[in-house]
Amino acid sequence: MASALTLVVLGLALVGLCYGPTWASPAKVFDALTGARGGSNVVIREWRLPRVLAAVAFGAALGAAGAVFQNITRNPMGSPDVIGLDAGAYTGALIAITVLSGSPAQLALSSVVGGLLTAAAVYLLSAGGGTSGLRLVVIGIAVNATLTALNSWIVLRSELEVAIAAVGWNAGSLNGVDWADVTVPFAIIAVLLVLLAVQSRAAQQSALGSDVAVTTGVRLEPLRLRLVLIGVCCTATVTAVAGPIAFIALAAPQIGRRLAGAPGIPVLPAALTGAALLLGADLVAQMLLQPVSLPVGVISTAIGGCYLMWLLAKEVRRR
Repeated sequence: MASALTLVVLGLALVGLCYGPTWASPAKVFDALTGARGGSNVVIREWRLPRVLAAVAFGAALGAAGAVFQNITRNPMGSPDVIGLDAGAYTGALIAITVLSGSPAQLALSSVVGGLLTAAAVYLLSAGGGTSGLRLVVIGIAVNATLTALNSWIVLRSELEVAIAAVGWNAGSLNGVDWADVTVPFAIIAVLLVLLAVQSRAAQQSALGSDVAVTTGVRLEPLRLRLVLIGVCCTATVTAVAGPIAFIALAAPQIGRRLAGAPGIPVLPAALTGAALLLGADLVAQMLLQPVSLPVGVISTAIGGCYLMWLLAKEVRRR
């Protein structure tokens, strides 16, 4: 199944490199990627390729982060965008934009700090019921609502130019992404995904239940702390560059789990599904109102809203 998902990602990436104001044939894309000269090749290498790779890397990071939190909470709604981590990272980024100079380094650091503080708040508020189950998700939703209100207040108190930029960025967008924006985030995401791969076996054992994990020698609390740190950093890295892209982290792990037919939520199918979903959503965002390119968050929110209604209906029928 992983190989099939990889082929889907590669196919969507090829379409993303071909698509634009002028269609480029696959042969022309190949020439551009192998270093041939030409004006259209510069467009493919310098404009389209960073955007496509950003969709792949950011989608994989969000899918992996969603798998982490859904495994920890053992709840299909326990994803970073539902429990407030996206909103917390966005709060940190807003503070960097409105209080500081808003440099890329400040955005990245503030997003990570905002996400970590939000995760700590959700954990402490739900400590009476542990780190799994419905309690953490409900408290996370409440924290998310509070932070969303705070973010709106910050935007309303900002200068007009800053507010317009912040509102547009809040939609989650890959428009205008270039190599300067993604080189460092790509390196960070690569390191985080390698760290997550090292922890993946223990994470899957913990997803099968605390008793099973303990009997196989897994130390649950240190493992959960490491996984939360990795998941928050994945989410915050994406938010610092593209804004909070909603619902990819919610839908990708569950779709990946069903495609793989695996117990728990394996990270690799979730990451590949996240990459495919974000690539597909970005292509739709570019095509829907062409030549105007919509923020990808508009499309991912629409897809995620439909998925969330289906998930809630399924849970209600089960009960």
